[in-house]
Amino acid sequence: MRTREGRFKGENWLREDPKHSAKRLPRPLVCPCRMLAPRRPLRVLFLNDTARNGGPGRSLYTLLSKLDPAEIYRAVVLPRPGPVSELLEGVCETIAFEPSFVENPIEPLRRPMRREDLDAPLPLRTVRAAGNVVRMGRSMTSLSRIVLRGSFDLVYCNGTTADFAGASLGLLTGTPVLWHVRYTHVPEGIADVHARLAASRTVKRIVCVSRAAAKLFGHVRDKVAVVHNAVDTRELAPDAVSRGEMRRELSLPDDAFVFGAHGRVLPRKGFVEWLRAARVALDAMSPDERERVFFVIVGDTPEDIGADHVAECRDLARTLGIERHVRFLGFRADVRPCLRDFDVEVVPSVYEDPLPRAVIEAMAFGVPVIGTNVGGIGEMLEGGGGILVSARDEAALSDAMLRYLRDGALRVRDGKIARERACAEFDATAHAARIREQIGIAVFGESSHERARP
Repeated sequence: MRTREGRFKGENWLREDPKHSAKRLPRPLVCPCRMLAPRRPLRVLFLNDTARNGGPGRSLYTLLSKLDPAEIYRAVVLPRPGPVSELLEGVCETIAFEPSFVENPIEPLRRPMRREDLDAPLPLRTVRAAGNVVRMGRSMTSLSRIVLRGSFDLVYCNGTTADFAGASLGLLTGTPVLWHVRYTHVPEGIADVHARLAASRTVKRIVCVSRAAAKLFGHVRDKVAVVHNAVDTRELAPDAVSRGEMRRELSLPDDAFVFGAHGRVLPRKGFVEWLRAARVALDAMSPDERERVFFVIVGDTPEDIGADHVAECRDLARTLGIERHVRFLGFRADVRPCLRDFDVEVVPSVYEDPLPRAVIEAMAFGVPVIGTNVGGIGEMLEGGGGILVSARDEAALSDAMLRYLRDGALRVRDGKIARERACAEFDATAHAARIREQIGIAVFGESSHERARP
């Protein structure tokens, strides 16, 4: 039972171990669902370093939903309750909250990060950063207790901060660690530490979402496996949702042609370049074409990431004189009705985007994708299902949109290829089997689905 303070009552889900009980480590905030799992399943602690909505949390949900609880006991640690914990309810045996697990180094000590905190006075940010160093040390003590008394076989790290924390836990507890890498860049100031941790004896496997992400680990190639993200292709399918819901909400005409984009709205995601390309494309259209074309953005800017880029994009649309053609829908927990109503998905990232789920989700719906050839986007589209353009090339992006607008046969063909490839290459069930194999290698040093536990 959950109380107002966010604590959960019930029997202790951690295994009692006399060797460690005498250490009197601080009691963590835990959610005991089904506390004592059978001995045979591998006990895996999934460490997720943020409670906010985003691709990593949704990818973790997809994975956990497909792992067999008879093989994997699924326990998750999060910094606090929020969208991710709500999403993961029902797909894991245990959710634990560790409030000292820092999501942002300058976040306030007693509440989640808000946008205005990024502009706090330097002395205040300095104090907060120092306090958060202490908090992270406290979280390592608490998480070590969870790992040891929970008799976990593996710490599975989902996120950049989680990788650093998980590697430290492995060194402290002797527990094998697996990194699931969803990034292509590490800040210069911590790059050396990151490389050393990746090479440490405790990090047994490094699963990268793309070849672009794997470039970070040239010094430990033997640990690396590239496993692309995945989606449930039965839930994300053209016949899973009726067409027209989003269009009715936006009062679009019956013959509207929708170029859509969904996900976090950030400068590096290329929305500014897309809106400028939209202006170029609209100028090249006939009056009839222009009348029925719309550009729909689904998503928001997280509170702890800079300025509100949605507001900046609204201002840019007005400046460009295209506001009549642009719609902003904000965050949607379920993007399927939007994807069903998109004619074309646009993923215009201007950085080494590791492997945006937006591409796979659109492909699963049979929606052709225009994407920039950066990071993992090219890896997903190199086999067909869309058009690749160079990043920041507004003319090329405009031309690609015009091609799909004017060539219905091309759009249908690429949509069909996209759906077929999503089912064949990015399906969640096959993805979970590949991750299960990597878990086996990390724990046993070999791939084994059938190995009996002692």
